Amino acid sequence: MTQQAGERVGVYPGTFDPITLGHSDIIRRGAKLVDKLVIGVTTNISKNPMFTPEERMAMVEREVAAMGVDNVEVVGFNALLMSFAVKQGASVIVRGLRAVTDFEYEFQMTGMNRQLNASIETVFLMAEVGLQPIASKMVKEIALFGGEIASFVSPSVRDDVVARIKTIGRLGDY
Repeated sequence: MTQQAGERVGVYPGTFDPITLGHSDIIRRGAKLVDKLVIGVTTNISKNPMFTPEERMAMVEREVAAMGVDNVEVVGFNALLMSFAVKQGASVIVRGLRAVTDFEYEFQMTGMNRQLNASIETVFLMAEVGLQPIASKMVKEIALFGGEIASFVSPSVRDDVVARIKTIGRLGDY
């Protein structure tokens, strides 16, 4: 997908480990705000990923294809977000918010990003009410302890998580 002159490009960055129904909600809604939405799949050095960057990209690509949105591209990156956004020609960063704690973190990140590049705006989308509690970290924890995650991720992502847990093993013996 190449950029056209005058096209409004947004970047929705994240680790997507795994991609949840909350992420999918933000992708669907964010894609309506821009001509092209780039899903930037990155590795956060402070997180312990369950899936490799390539596996996460494939998961996100599969989920985006299932959504039927045609103005979304999935790109991996391992750089400063603002550098990645400039490379993509983005004028907007799309971020999802679930709770007040998200806002505090995102407020700080937005301030730092504005210092790096004030020409790129950050737009916050509140997750749908029923999806607000979902976090990839919690999904992984529930699955690792043998809990059901079908209400938090798509069936294919659930299958990916269950298959991964079969290779790394469950936690707990209760």
